[in-house]
Amino acid sequence: MADDSQRNFRSVYYEKVGFRGVEEKKSLEILLKDDRLDIEKLCTFSQRFPLPSMYRILVWKVLLGIIPPHHESHALVMKYRKEQYWDIHHALRVIRFINDSTPQVDIFLRIHQLESGKLPRNLAFPLEPEDEVFLAIAKAMEEMVEDPIECYWLVSCFVNQLNSKHKDSLQQLPKVLEQYLNIEDNRLLMHLKTCAAMSKLPYDLWFKKCFAGCLPESSLQRQVLFFFLSVCSYIVIKITELTLLLTWK
Repeated sequence: MADDSQRNFRSVYYEKVGFRGVEEKKSLEILLKDDRLDIEKLCTFSQRFPLPSMYRILVWKVLLGIIPPHHESHALVMKYRKEQYWDIHHALRVIRFINDSTPQVDIFLRIHQLESGKLPRNLAFPLEPEDEVFLAIAKAMEEMVEDPIECYWLVSCFVNQLNSKHKDSLQQLPKVLEQYLNIEDNRLLMHLKTCAAMSKLPYDLWFKKCFAGCLPESSLQRQVLFFFLSVCSYIVIKITELTLLLTWK
C-alpha cells in the first residue's frame, strides 16, 4: 500500500514539474519485459503516448511484423532479414540497377520493387506514383533510423501495411476531412471554399505520403505509425487540420 501511495505521489509530482513521460516510459518498459510481447497493448500504448526514442525502433519492428513478439527470436529473425536484404542488394548490383553512387532511398525502392515483383525492365522506365510515395516515406524514415537495413524493413513493411489494410480508407479521407472541418471550424471551411482553395489543396498527397515531406521528421517520429495503428482516422485528421492552419497562416 505504501508503495502504491509513493508511486502515485511521484506520478503527480512528475506531471507538475513537466516530466509526464517518466511514468509512461516505466509502463512501456513493463510491457517490453514480457517473454511474449502483447501486440494489442503495444498498439494501444503507441496510440495514446509518444514512444521514447530508446524503444521506438523496437516497438515499430514488432508492430510492423518485422520481428515476432517472442524475445528469444528477435536476433535470429533480424539475422535472416539482413541476409535477405544483402542477397537482393547483390542481385540488383549484378543486373546493374544500383551501384556505389546510388542514393540509399533509391536502393530501398529497387529492393522493394524486386521483392514485390514490380521491378521495371530497365532504369529508363519512369517512376510510378506509388514509387514516389515510397521514396517520400523512405526519406523521412532515413532521418529517423540510423541502421540502413532496419530502415529498409521499416519502410517496406509500413508501405505494405498501408496498401493492404488502408488503401480503401485513403480514398475516403478527403471527404472525412471536409466533414470534420465543417464540425470543428466551419468558418475556415467556408473561407477555403469561397476562395476555391479547398479543391486545390494537396491533402490527397498528404494522406498518401502519410505527411512525409509535409511535416518535420521530429513530428513524424511520434505520429507516423498512428496512421494505420489507429482504428479510426481521427489522429490523421487532427494532423491535417494543423497542417491546413499552418499553411494558411
